[in-house]
Amino acid sequence: MTAEGPEKLERPPRISDATLRDSAHMAGVEFGPADAAAIAELLVRTGVELVEVGMVSGPDSKDADLVLATHEAVTPERSMTLLVVRDRRQVARALDEAERLGVRHIMYSIPTSEQHAQLKLDSARPKFLQALARSAITQAKERGFHVTFSGEDGARTPRERLVPYVEAGFAAGADRFRLAETVAYLSPWQMQEVIADLTAIDGSEIEIHSHNMLGLAVANSLAAVRAGAQWISATVGGIGERGGNAPLAELLTALRVIHGDTRFDLTHLTELSRIALRGAGLGEAFQSGPTTPHAFAYELPGQLSHPHAYETLPAELVGNQRELRVRTRLTTALVRWALADAAQDVDVDAFTAWLAERQERDGRPLLDRDTIREAAADFRPVPA
Repeated sequence: MTAEGPEKLERPPRISDATLRDSAHMAGVEFGPADAAAIAELLVRTGVELVEVGMVSGPDSKDADLVLATHEAVTPERSMTLLVVRDRRQVARALDEAERLGVRHIMYSIPTSEQHAQLKLDSARPKFLQALARSAITQAKERGFHVTFSGEDGARTPRERLVPYVEAGFAAGADRFRLAETVAYLSPWQMQEVIADLTAIDGSEIEIHSHNMLGLAVANSLAAVRAGAQWISATVGGIGERGGNAPLAELLTALRVIHGDTRFDLTHLTELSRIALRGAGLGEAFQSGPTTPHAFAYELPGQLSHPHAYETLPAELVGNQRELRVRTRLTTALVRWALADAAQDVDVDAFTAWLAERQERDGRPLLDRDTIREAAADFRPVPA
């Protein structure tokens, strides 16, 4: 973005969301079919192109109910399911299960760094990885699947190891490659260099999937797009393992502010976050970004009366609302804002003093607009 306005992207990214896969496999998190259907439907209404749901490694997948609920809500064409890759026979069993569930889009998870490949495949040899990827992709294409293949821990995979692997996958007929920043590792400028190596491959279609342990998932995703990546993977609220994932709300609002991208209906984002946090059993746990209860909350009168000086996007754009939240820093201006038209019926100076005294007495509970209005109904000024 420049002083003249947003920097338009020649090819704006397409968005996939992994809430029902990556977030669903966060320790202690288990979404139910009803949550899966609600989340998937809202994601598609927002403008997300693919909803990634579930993980399959063989028959009788534990994620079958999630996959089927998502298919029912948004159709298999708008869904993608991850298949674990360990060896040729295991891949065949996973593909059998994917066919049974009606999956159309699959995403292969294949470790590419030496650390992950040795740990999960018992071999870190580059030629072995390439042969495994070619075999898995060929099997899937023969059955008619749309195939994305990943570089699990790709951010820590050296160029001389990663590029030949990606070339082998596209040569076998894969439709897309996902670079998984499984362990947050790269700066945005390093991400640009890594993605530029991949987008230079003839016929390549590249997706970035970042984790947010360093707080750089959105920045790295935008850097990847700048280097030619066509897809970004995110999750609602950034919920996920290892510090979470690129948070969808921050990503879409960043695209709006920085690049003037108005393709998405952002009004569903706050509801999405609430459903995902509830379904994940996280209650109203703290999260960053524009969809939280505290995102547009203020305790300075000037912020409430002049919000455009403090906001690049209005609360309403993402389905949120501007709010007052205060404990001890009460002023008559804050109280007057909370009461709005009803302020004319209350002695605001006297009420503010009375409310401040009650706050101290009651242990300084959090006040918002509604609780101030309720307190005004209880207020009885002391006779002179």
